[in-house]
Amino acid sequence: MKYFFAVIAVLLSMLLVYAADVSGVWKGTVETAMGPLENTITLQVDGDKLTGSVKTDFFDTKIEKAAIKGDKVSFIVSMEYGTLTYEGTLAGEELKFTVIGPDGSPGELKTKRQK
Repeated sequence: MKYFFAVIAVLLSMLLVYAADVSGVWKGTVETAMGPLENTITLQVDGDKLTGSVKTDFFDTKIEKAAIKGDKVSFIVSMEYGTLTYEGTLAGEELKFTVIGPDGSPGELKTKRQK
């Protein structure tokens, strides 16, 4: 019985450290005070390391302070007007973000994986 519980504990811990495969190109639009802003997000996952970039009509920059844990993704991008914080959750072929602007205002960004 102890062996059974040990196996279950190991399997559960593996699920907690599992990193979702968010590698690829994701596109979506977030509503801003200046109107809709299309985002093209390119992500690469290597183990537990997340890298990539975000491109809009106003900037094209690498992501920083990126993290991935399970189906959760977070990173920031620095631009001329300040920092944007992206916090997302993977749901199938959709990556849903809350994007927090330089002034602290949040926006919802639903992106879809491009094929």
